[in-house]
Amino acid sequence: MKESMKILEKHIGTFSVREYKQKPAMLDWFGWCTWDAFYFDVNPRGIEDGLKSLLEGGTPARFLIIDDGWQDTANEFQKEGEPSIEGSQYGARLVSIRENSKFRSSKNVATNGAPNSLKDFVATIKKNFGVKYVYVWHALMGYWGGVHPDAPGTKKYNTKLIYPLQSPGNLAHSRDLTMDCMEKYGVAMIDPNKAYEFYGDLHSYLVSQNVDGVKVDVQNILETLAAGYGGRVSLTHRFQQALEKSISKNFQDNNIICCMGQNTDSVYSSNVSAITRASDDFMPRNLTSQTLHVAAVAFNSIFFGEIVVPDWDMFYSLHNSAEFHAAARAVGGCGVYVSDKPNQHNFELLKKLVLPNGSILRAKYPGRPTRDCLFNDPVMDGKSLLKIWNLNTYTGVLGIFNCQGAGTWPNLNKKQIIPISKPTYLTGHISPSDIEYLEEVAGNGWTGDCAVYSFNSGSLYQLPRNGLLAVSLQVLQSEVFTITPIKNYNQSIQFAPVGLIKMYNSGGAVEVMDFFDGNPTCRLSIKGRGSGPFGAYSNIRPKTCIVNSKNVEFQYDTRDKFLTLTIPLGINSWETEIYF
Repeated sequence: MKESMKILEKHIGTFSVREYKQKPAMLDWFGWCTWDAFYFDVNPRGIEDGLKSLLEGGTPARFLIIDDGWQDTANEFQKEGEPSIEGSQYGARLVSIRENSKFRSSKNVATNGAPNSLKDFVATIKKNFGVKYVYVWHALMGYWGGVHPDAPGTKKYNTKLIYPLQSPGNLAHSRDLTMDCMEKYGVAMIDPNKAYEFYGDLHSYLVSQNVDGVKVDVQNILETLAAGYGGRVSLTHRFQQALEKSISKNFQDNNIICCMGQNTDSVYSSNVSAITRASDDFMPRNLTSQTLHVAAVAFNSIFFGEIVVPDWDMFYSLHNSAEFHAAARAVGGCGVYVSDKPNQHNFELLKKLVLPNGSILRAKYPGRPTRDCLFNDPVMDGKSLLKIWNLNTYTGVLGIFNCQGAGTWPNLNKKQIIPISKPTYLTGHISPSDIEYLEEVAGNGWTGDCAVYSFNSGSLYQLPRNGLLAVSLQVLQSEVFTITPIKNYNQSIQFAPVGLIKMYNSGGAVEVMDFFDGNPTCRLSIKGRGSGPFGAYSNIRPKTCIVNSKNVEFQYDTRDKFLTLTIPLGINSWETEIYF
């Protein structure tokens, strides 16, 4: 896939592969999105409550997505005082590029606690809660129903009301309330010749309000509006070029998350954008969708992961599938963000993903299925577990998930759905050979064996490269393994770091390793970040362990050769020196 996408990139010249793109810095920090916390009712007070509860619980959100509900819109299909019609919210249209009255007070209207401006609000939450990056949501066409053709603030964009036409292929695959409603109420499409002016006006205004980036949603709408505009591919290229030009001009760090942009029209127009959602939404109330979500992102990442960093969407930390989603994010190489309601958090779980300073231990690449999973159905065949692999600087990481028996792929006819028994457990195997490119992590001196650390059990195993370890999981259960090549450092010392063993992606904490071969004392220096218990495989017991120039106690189990010590709380970066 990697080599094929590079050939295609060169051949068609309309997109760039992931490795050449600038990655937004927010990917390495824990975040919070307002959508499933508030939906359209997002408000400044609620945002402050949510940021406060995450901060006080020890997992501060360093990036924030203010999702749908902050914009200045009008909706002719929702009359004040009348009961709302389901889906009519998608008929609303943007009437200005400014924030709505929830986020901006007026001298003539009671403020109801609204801040003076979006700018003041963003400045306040950055100061009070240590937020580094604030993103806001907008649709590719401004809003779900587009940009109002007659409003004074938007008239200059020459919008035209068009009723989307969905393709028979899409309709045969699945029906979607959102798309059906936009088809019913119409979308006021920006004149393609005015697209860059619109994005430039909107994004420059947001920058003036201290906003750092945007989540751009509803990108697939163009394929339903393109008749008379040169077709969907040409129209998508034009809008994507205008969007990315504005992003590059206005926002530092390439701060954009793309959403609902999974069609190839959008993917093959991605020259600059480095993050794209690779799944349907996380749907907390749809319990049958959770396993499908994880499996779909993993398989979609085989394709998307060559062009972008796949976005796995938000999740709830208090949910029956919370651990399942958290483990998937740990091996996904993606951004990690939740959409918890204020004061409804599982901090024990979050602290397996988030360091005390709000950073995360993100793996290096998009998490993808292992080779032996590629042609299995981990959701419906009744026997296959899903394995997802990734790499850190010195370790591999492998997640294994039981996605069976909780849901079915959409739009299968009854003949395609084979009834299966739902066993209490499914058993599979993991192996160091599941990790691609492990030899590149190992470098010189690899013995051929690996230290394999089981997160759930806290056990350390020693396996040869092709060795197997059995794993049994119930539905919606998962396990994460850190797999580290054991290396010879001299004739007597064999060593393999595991990392911070209370973090799902333990090995993500290890950043630099050096060996100093002295006589009579040898020293291993390990530099990393985060705090808590640190573990490693060592074939012999060390003489002394030092953390940031201070002697620390350590434990050594002679049975499994497991060395453990503690990085003190309050330390963000450290050097551990192990003397033999």
